[in-house]
Amino acid sequence: MTNEEKKYKIILVDDDDFLVNMYVTKFNNSGVEVEACNSGTSFIEKLKSGLQADLILLDIVMSDMSGIEALKKMRKEKLGEGIPIVMLTNQNNEEDINISKELGVAAYIIKSAATPLEVVEETMRIIKNSKN
Repeated sequence: MTNEEKKYKIILVDDDDFLVNMYVTKFNNSGVEVEACNSGTSFIEKLKSGLQADLILLDIVMSDMSGIEALKKMRKEKLGEGIPIVMLTNQNNEEDINISKELGVAAYIIKSAATPLEVVEETMRIIKNSKN
């Protein structure tokens, strides 16, 4: 890696250990550092403690706090401002999509409709576009 290649960091929020491990591997292979949070609550706590990243991947369906609830809390408490957020979920309903867009997400990716490589590529595109 040359000095000009920046190592990006993302936060992945999902309570499915298998998917988290798979995405961590895919992103690490692409030179991206991943901070994984297995609940909305732990994610919010890490943001409050100052955790920074280039992008947040946020699942909707989680046991303790949904991704939508976490996103609303972020906006209300002004956490993670300026960090692009991508909903990465299997929820493919108009209500969740519309609420997410109203809350300013950069993208909404349906897990079952995208390969892990496509998720990594879309994530990198959004990060690079947000830096310009």
